[in-house]
Amino acid sequence: MKELRRIGGGRFTIETHMFGTGEPLLFLHGAGGLLGVDPFLEDLGHNFKVIAPHLPGFGESTGGEHIEDIFDVVLCYHQLLDELGIASAHVMGHSLGGMLAAEFAALDVHRVKKLVLVTPAGFWLDEHPIPDVFAMELPDLAAHLFHDPQSPIAQMFTTVPEDMKVLEDMYVERVKRFTQASKFLWPIPDRGLKKRAWRIQAPTLILMGESDKLIPPVYANEFTSRIKKSSAVTLKEVGHMPMYERPDEFVRTVREFLQG
Repeated sequence: MKELRRIGGGRFTIETHMFGTGEPLLFLHGAGGLLGVDPFLEDLGHNFKVIAPHLPGFGESTGGEHIEDIFDVVLCYHQLLDELGIASAHVMGHSLGGMLAAEFAALDVHRVKKLVLVTPAGFWLDEHPIPDVFAMELPDLAAHLFHDPQSPIAQMFTTVPEDMKVLEDMYVERVKRFTQASKFLWPIPDRGLKKRAWRIQAPTLILMGESDKLIPPVYANEFTSRIKKSSAVTLKEVGHMPMYERPDEFVRTVREFLQG
């Protein structure tokens, strides 16, 4: 189910996708946004009430002009849960959303039950630089995001549509999303999480892809060394997009952690 919800006294309109029933699970997407068809969220909806908002500036969410820094966006997500009447929830974030989920958990240590960070951004290691995703053409992007850039799922993400109207709409939306995401990821994806990660109290799972060429699995060590109750799992034969490349294994791993 998709709904548009005005929050923050009308400052934001948030496009929110919801699946299932049960304990609430807030999912924060990455720089590519939600696809609108995200089977892993539907699958998790068999056990949880999944709440997947589009960041202001993505999709039909508005109010991006009120988002200038990491605290603006984290407070926006907290406000969304406030207005949904959700006092506490599991939180999962992918890539950029992983950075935001970690900041969300550091800001209010009582709100997050368990935390899942999927190929998360948030740190920078000079010896393992993260490529500039905003400068990549689609074929190069596929090679960085997917274990097999020729796979059907990789091609679905990176094939240029032949229909000119579809192509125009795709590029307009891509520019809009990347403009907002660049506030947190460019020139490097480090907005000071290393100064705040110590506050995270929630049991935390870091999920990395063995073949991730965007945020390599070595970054898991930064998270486990800075978050007290954390552990890392590296999934084989996946890159930066494990929920799309190996959805069954991804959902099973997340479900077992959240229900364990």
